[in-house]
Amino acid sequence: MADVTYYVALPFTASDEGAVPGEPAECQSASAAIRRAEVLARTSGNAGAVAFSRTGDPLIGEFHDAVLLKAFGDVPSDLSEL
Repeated sequence: MADVTYYVALPFTASDEGAVPGEPAECQSASAAIRRAEVLARTSGNAGAVAFSRTGDPLIGEFHDAVLLKAFGDVPSDLSEL
């Protein structure tokens, strides 16, 4: 199977340990993920949100590193775990 790109909006909530990721939302495009992340960052209870993409082959489970599209609000500076 050819590589597939997933677009995701991921909210973060504030905790004593710092920003904690919430439930990711898969989106249809990069622009949709950015718009969704902006809305999530403004949602009550969320400290911020990021939009990112990941490309890879889901059949064999190999994916490239996530690519940050845009960050809103208070999010961790190290997003390497995306």
